[in-house]
Amino acid sequence: MITIKSERELDLMRKAGYIVMMALNKIEELVAPGVTTMDLDKAAEEVIRKANAIPSFKGVPCAYGGIDFPGSICASVNHEVIHGIPNDKPLKEGDIISIDVGALYEGYHGDAARTFEVGKVSQEAHRLVTVTRESFFKGIEMAREGMRIRDISRAIQDHVEKNGYSIVRDFVGHGIGSQMHEEPQIPNYVTSQRGPRLQRGMTLAIEPMVNEGHWMVDVLSSDKWTVVTRDKKLSAHYENTIVVTGNEPEILTEK
Repeated sequence: MITIKSERELDLMRKAGYIVMMALNKIEELVAPGVTTMDLDKAAEEVIRKANAIPSFKGVPCAYGGIDFPGSICASVNHEVIHGIPNDKPLKEGDIISIDVGALYEGYHGDAARTFEVGKVSQEAHRLVTVTRESFFKGIEMAREGMRIRDISRAIQDHVEKNGYSIVRDFVGHGIGSQMHEEPQIPNYVTSQRGPRLQRGMTLAIEPMVNEGHWMVDVLSSDKWTVVTRDKKLSAHYENTIVVTGNEPEILTEK
């Protein structure tokens, strides 16, 4: 069921979104060669908890029978797409790292992701990160009252594919609110389903996951969480929580 948020609920989601943004800002300050994803995880959790919020991802059950998610962030490096578990391996010059952060504040979630460049990266990696971010903003141009989910999907897919990349199809965006994942699902590619019409007060987490090579991905059997590109080529991720308004959508996780 799709929930339409009241002004009170939207205010709480704005606060949750601000906390997510602050955690991502802190991570951006710290990303550098030699830093570990565990360092980033600890820093993000400190920001979230100091704001009287709870990391949304910590302890989430595994859909594939593995352990509950142990981190406060998802940290996915290079050909890792999403759901990477923070660890003690240092980042290297030229890596790209996708960081997904969720925060639960007084019963409501914020959710956002960025792909950061570690030191000086290749032109190819930089272009992938740039196009992924652009595709999100192309998508939310369609996130207006009366439009359909498929309009968002088409705008994202068109921008990604005209730039020579592919869209991950196994994982999609989603509604968000008192639950991290609510209806509707938001594919980043066009499906046979038009999806519901967008209504004022709908809150959505729109998150293109873009691959340098083919769209096919696998979940690592070693941890049953980390999603990787099947061809081992790079992947980037960009996400914000938004609310549909009577005009342009409001981004709740970016100022």
